[in-house]
Amino acid sequence: MGITLFLWTILVMAAVTVLSIFFYYVPFVLWITAKASGVDISLLQLFLMRLRKVPAPVIVNAMVEAHKAGLKNITRDQLEAHYLAGGHVERVVHALVSAEKASIALTFQMATAIDLAGRDVFQAVQMSVNPKVIDTPPIAAVAKNGIQLLVKARITVRANIRQLVGGAGEETVIARVGEGIIASIGASETHKEVLETPDAISKVVLRKGLDAGTAFEILSIDMADIDIGKNIGAELQMDQAQADKNIAQAKAEERRAMAVASEQEMKSKAEEARARVIEAEAEVPKAMAEAFRNGNLGIMDYYKVKNIQADTNMRETIAKPQKSAK
Repeated sequence: MGITLFLWTILVMAAVTVLSIFFYYVPFVLWITAKASGVDISLLQLFLMRLRKVPAPVIVNAMVEAHKAGLKNITRDQLEAHYLAGGHVERVVHALVSAEKASIALTFQMATAIDLAGRDVFQAVQMSVNPKVIDTPPIAAVAKNGIQLLVKARITVRANIRQLVGGAGEETVIARVGEGIIASIGASETHKEVLETPDAISKVVLRKGLDAGTAFEILSIDMADIDIGKNIGAELQMDQAQADKNIAQAKAEERRAMAVASEQEMKSKAEEARARVIEAEAEVPKAMAEAFRNGNLGIMDYYKVKNIQADTNMRETIAKPQKSAK
């Protein structure tokens, strides 16, 4: 009795294992769901999907959704190929269904190409129906009168389905709009013109065709906020004045140094001349003594020289200013 129960237990476990393996590789319930939804697919195809490691529920559900939406040109092989290529099958089918309902020209090949390019094709279709608003960071621009303006813009864009593959993204659109705003404000004579007619800046920027080569179509550019920043012109003038002052001070210091050097040079030359005079005066007694010995100078001539020296010293003393007595 015990052996019989043991054999029945083994048989039941084996039957359960076999059925589990069978229903795993042959999803019978999924096949019934597909047939009930009008999707033509065989059990063999579902079994081969398991062998190719393709999730059968994802493919079957996508086929059911496409069939119910009236998309007859989507086949199982196309969906499997896109999955094996690393694509998002459900996202592509959602996008195709949404595009069909919104009357947007979107083929399966284009949708899969957009998906494999790394873009969300379903979000792109939604953005084609409901435009997206992009807020730019504060953009600093300076008018001709030197006043800085801080501008925040709102860009309303719509996805360009045909440019999603290879087209530039939001960062490029923001950069181009910022460049256009800076150029337009820079061409304004005063900042008051921009504050009075901000829509003029928007129209000028919008006419430049900034969405060329991007994945978006710019619908409008609106100036959301404009604030007055620094007086850049005045700051530049102050900086220039300070630089001119520093240059003038440097030149004055250079001239003073040159004057001091020149004065020192003149003093050195005067000292040198004075030394030469003293040296020459020291030679006078020697010359006079030599003249006495040679008989070229008499005693009367000597007294005349002394009188002339005394007269010269007296004149120099009279010519010098007298110091006041304390």
